[in-house]
Amino acid sequence: MLDKVVIANRGEIALRILRACRELGIRTVAVHSTVDRELKHVRLADETVCIGPPPAADSYLNMPAIISAAEVTDAVAIHPGYGFLSENADFAERVEQSGFIFIGPKPETIRLMGDKVSAIRAMQEAGVPCVPGSDGPLGDDAQEIQRIAHQIGYPIIIKASGGGGGRGMRVVHSEAALLTTLDLTRSEAGAAFGNATVYMEKYLEHPRHIEVQVLADTHGHAIHLGERDCSMQRRHQKVIEEAPAPGISPEQRRRIGQVCVDACQRIGYRGAGTFEFLYQDGEFYFIEMNTRVQVEHPVTELITGVDIVKEQLRIAAGLPLDYRQTDIRISGHALECRLNAEDPESFAPSPGTISQYHPPGGPGIRVDSHLYNGYRVPPNYDSMIGKLIAHGETREVAIARMRGALVELVIEGIKTNAPLHRRILGDARFLNGGADIHYLEKQLLESR
Repeated sequence: MLDKVVIANRGEIALRILRACRELGIRTVAVHSTVDRELKHVRLADETVCIGPPPAADSYLNMPAIISAAEVTDAVAIHPGYGFLSENADFAERVEQSGFIFIGPKPETIRLMGDKVSAIRAMQEAGVPCVPGSDGPLGDDAQEIQRIAHQIGYPIIIKASGGGGGRGMRVVHSEAALLTTLDLTRSEAGAAFGNATVYMEKYLEHPRHIEVQVLADTHGHAIHLGERDCSMQRRHQKVIEEAPAPGISPEQRRRIGQVCVDACQRIGYRGAGTFEFLYQDGEFYFIEMNTRVQVEHPVTELITGVDIVKEQLRIAAGLPLDYRQTDIRISGHALECRLNAEDPESFAPSPGTISQYHPPGGPGIRVDSHLYNGYRVPPNYDSMIGKLIAHGETREVAIARMRGALVELVIEGIKTNAPLHRRILGDARFLNGGADIHYLEKQLLESR
């Protein structure tokens, strides 16, 4: 097992990694910015290293500072969590060149899957179903671009190859708007991602967002842990996730899961990863792969009993998976509500000091959060302050438990999006299951 790990992140995921390390007897090093000295995991870690001032570019995105922290503390590995440098192939490469273990996929795999054009090509070769599209980057020939769009059929969507998080995408409904939108997307992609390459896909009008969790070790073994439904989204950002996905049959789960496992083995994948699909009319269409642990991993953990973060650490240590596919059983249903420090009406960030904090409890309730009374939520980072997760024997029981947990939850001193979650959990369409990715956005617009 690994001896000492640098946790190159902050907030709830840093605390989650620390707890997994503690269970495995791994010593921890918490790196932090000057504004994050009082984070819970920083207080609990075996060692701490300040890596810079509050701006992420000077701290959590500062590759030399993080690698230096590993050097001065004699750590053997670095866990990037999610966000920040977790899917940065250059960082993974520099970590390994410096003699440390990167807890994640190989740099070349991150690079392959981080570029959406190369990822789609790799998945097509691996037999993973993909959205009909340009099958590669768009060139400069206007007539050829118009021909491809006509062949796919409007509406189409133009996407930045290096995009992510809902950015770098524009929908085109007619040929008249095609070239102008293409130029605009290229310009935005170059400015935002340093990569102006774009491609084209069929725009699915009523899809759900279904993703498949996988684990793969360094011994050629890979498994899937079923699927999650992440269709409750606002501005392409997930709000509520659940597992298993309503309406997905055991046969569909087995089929798409095996496709993902086969793809992992084909590309030599290592660690935890997630295949993301759009799902419409009974068909799955690959859109991207996240080469890291996901924010919503707890719902999968609760329905399978597999500790995904501990498996990441075991895989990084060169150990084989603790499980075979036949060991995986889906038990019950789980929901996750992302708790953000934001105004529930305007969604403006709401940093400040937590004057009162009381997490909920009871059967089937899990809270992943770094909050405590007196903690100051800084304005420098993402607004997510925790995750409320509920598990039950059925979806109805899980929803009932989540409703109760939201009533018990007390966070004072700042505003949060808890009222939005209570509203969603009372929405008839959500309760029926299977709402598409546009549903929540439309409901929010209509209520204004």
